[in-house]
Formats: sequence, C-alpha cells, structure tokens
Amino acid sequence: MFSIIHQKFMKMDELSRQKVPYFFIIDFLSENVEIFRENEIEKSGLLIDFQCFSNSKSKHTLNKKIIWKSFPESLESFKSGFEKVQKNIRLGNSYLVNYTRKTKIETNLTLEEIFYHSSAKYKVFYKDFFVFFSPETFVKIINGKILTYPMKGTIDASLENAAEILKNDKKEKAEHYTVVDLLRNDLSMVADDVKVDKFQHIDFIKTQQKDLYAMSSEISGNLKPEFDGKVGSIMKKLLPAGSILGAPKPKTLEIILDAEGYERGYYTGVCGWFDGKNLDSCVMIRFIEKEGEELYFKSGGGITHMSKLEDEYQEMKNKIYVPIY
Repeated sequence: MFSIIHQKFMKMDELSRQKVPYFFIIDFLSENVEIFRENEIEKSGLLIDFQCFSNSKSKHTLNKKIIWKSFPESLESFKSGFEKVQKNIRLGNSYLVNYTRKTKIETNLTLEEIFYHSSAKYKVFYKDFFVFFSPETFVKIINGKILTYPMKGTIDASLENAAEILKNDKKEKAEHYTVVDLLRNDLSMVADDVKVDKFQHIDFIKTQQKDLYAMSSEISGNLKPEFDGKVGSIMKKLLPAGSILGAPKPKTLEIILDAEGYERGYYTGVCGWFDGKNLDSCVMIRFIEKEGEELYFKSGGGITHMSKLEDEYQEMKNKIYVPIY
C-alpha cells in the first residue's frame, strides 16, 4: 500500500516539475491519492469549481422547493466519543482534537444539483459518490511562496454582536491560537521565513439554514529549495491537514480513530489544482457522501479542555447545511 501511495506522490512531483497541469484528491489518511491531468478530468466524472479553475457547465435554474432534513445522533451517542476525547486532553495526550460525526440526511436535491447550486469557494462533485462545498483553503503556492489559511471557530451570525463574540470567545480563541501555531510549525517543514500575516479574520458564510461567521488567519513562507516544484512531497509532509486533525498530530490521530468510530474516507482530506506553475488546494469539509441509497453529511469541530458537550453537539449540527439560497 505504502509503495503505491509513495509512487503517487512521486508522480505528483514529476508532473509539477514538468509543469503539467493536474487535479489531485487525497483522502484523510493519505491511503488514496488520485491524480487527473486536465484532459482526464471530464471522463472521470469529476466536476470542479475553484476560483482559479472550473469545468462546470452552466447551471439550470432550480425549479423546486428544497426539502432538507437531517437526523443527528442523540446527545448521548455524541457524548461517548466526546468523553474519550476529553479524557485524552486531561491526560495531556492532546490539547486540540477535531471530533467529527456522520449524520444521515434526506433531501430532494441530487449531489449534482447541490454542486451546481451551492455557493462556496471550493466545490467538487465526484461520480455521484460525494459532493462538498468548502470555504477552507489548505495551501496555496504562488511564485515560490506557500500560504495557508486555517479556519477555526464558527458562530450563528444572527446573534447580536456575533462577530465580536466569536473573536473574544475564550474557547474559540484558544482553539484558533492552537491551529495557527500548529500550521505555522507545519509550514516550517517545507518553507523558510514563516510568519502570520493576518490573525483572526472574520468571514461571513451565507446558507439556506442559517448564516454563520467563521474565523480564519493567514500564514505564509518561502518554499525551501528542496521542495521547489515538488507538490507531491509538500502534500506528503503536510498531511493530514492540522486544522481538521488537532495537535500534536500523531497522538491526536490515534484519539480520533478511537473516538469517532467511523471512517472519514475522503472527508477532511485535501484536493487541489496545479496549473503548471501555481497551486490552489482546499480541505474537503462541508461534505455529503452517498452510501448505497443513503446520504450522509459529515461535520464536527475542535475540542479543547474548555469545550462544553452541549455547545460542541450544537456546532456539529449547525454545520449540517447547504449554502443554496
């Protein structure tokens, strides 16, 4: 398994050194790496809509009233994994764990319709297998500079002074500091002169269910010469993405695999478009997957020692939305 995956990352390096444009998808555990040259994207059943690349056709109007129901697990069921996470945090095994759940949903929208009609910075529909509409950049590489934009902390935008509350919330702040620190350290593995350019920037996300504010920062560095033009090696070094894992990474991954009790698969993996020179990639969150005839929405949030069970349960449910309006 390792050697095949290793070969895939090397293939990415080779294509990027040759300046050949391609799209890649890597699952959460880096057990599946898929690479599509530009002329292979169409026949693979992939629809992609990034700010810098899109192969989506013109969308038709949606002439139906949207039906959207979610069936979240009980608080009791959510609690069992949450307590495993909290116990590990108390023991000092981790100080931030991104705990996620899988929720059954019912809708009269097809995955393809969700792709065409949702509004997000990054959207991908894959072979009627999954669709996501992610607001979160993983890394960008522009002219030898690497940038990342960790997003941590969300709040219901309808609350009075919601943006201020989010910015000053002790728990959300601690979580954000941790992720910024983690990603600054991660970038330092592949880049020099790493620095935080923007801190605690507030983004507005509009959805049909409710509007949200999300908090993000910007970190940048100059790629080390040995990583120049090696997109595969960079990904291999940086994954899994710190913002959807936690810190420290290896131990936190163990905690997640034990506490969640389901396979994330491609959810919280990364995908990206290399245009022959520069790279734009995203974290695959806000994710709906088809299993047989059922649809599941995967969502979650960061747990710290300050996390309250009911709040985290609510955040997991808040994120089960589709940004169609």
